[in-house]
Amino acid sequence: MAIGKDKPQILAAEVVAQSRLFKIESLELRFSNGVERTYERMQPSGRHAVLIVPVTADGDLLLIREYSAGTERYELGFPKGLIDAGETALEAANRELKEEIGFGAQRLQPLKEVILAPSYFSSRMTLFVGQDLYPERLEGDEPEPLEIVRWPLAQAEELLTHVDFAEARSISALFLALKYLACEE
Repeated sequence: MAIGKDKPQILAAEVVAQSRLFKIESLELRFSNGVERTYERMQPSGRHAVLIVPVTADGDLLLIREYSAGTERYELGFPKGLIDAGETALEAANRELKEEIGFGAQRLQPLKEVILAPSYFSSRMTLFVGQDLYPERLEGDEPEPLEIVRWPLAQAEELLTHVDFAEARSISALFLALKYLACEE
């Protein structure tokens, strides 16, 4: 919160649309200067997520290619998923690795907690780098097998120009992982 700024007062909140997965909430807000506005947002679910940049001992990044309904195409990105009830972000990160790429990680380093679009969503995602990978597969909830793509860490900048690698969270995670790995050397 900015210094000296009071948060707007919520005058009213109501669910205006709902699907199986989402609830859209309309908020009537009054700002500290008296101006009133209506905002819409995804109703907070309280569930957060993780995204992991797995790095092999050979210096490869492990990515997945999976179908994304929002873009109606297959996208290239890092393993990710929701944190289950009673699970820590660290536990969720290791579970998602096992479900999506068939590896766990001996070392998981949190990089940063990010928010996709804070004007509309409250969900947070913790970005990790995963190292010292070991084979272990868990059954996931994906409707089809995920394609695993190995990408040389030394060519990470080329990944940034790849047409299928466009998800902002994966791009942010890659930059943060590269910074972390450079400091580790």
